[in-house]
Amino acid sequence: MKLIVNGSARELEAADLAAALAALDYGDAVVATAVNGAFVPARAREETALTDGDRIEIVSPRQGG
Repeated sequence: MKLIVNGSARELEAADLAAALAALDYGDAVVATAVNGAFVPARAREETALTDGDRIEIVSPRQGG
């Protein structure tokens, strides 16, 4: 299916957000995620179904001051 990941169109075969993250090599990474503008906590990623055209945002935490 076609998904928009961090603003770029991607073709992925993933039924849920957890599968999409694994396909994008974020499987065990500590990241914040949102689907269509709504925050998705890590514990809810397997239950967050994806459909064609969904927008996924993946943000890595940063350190610094």
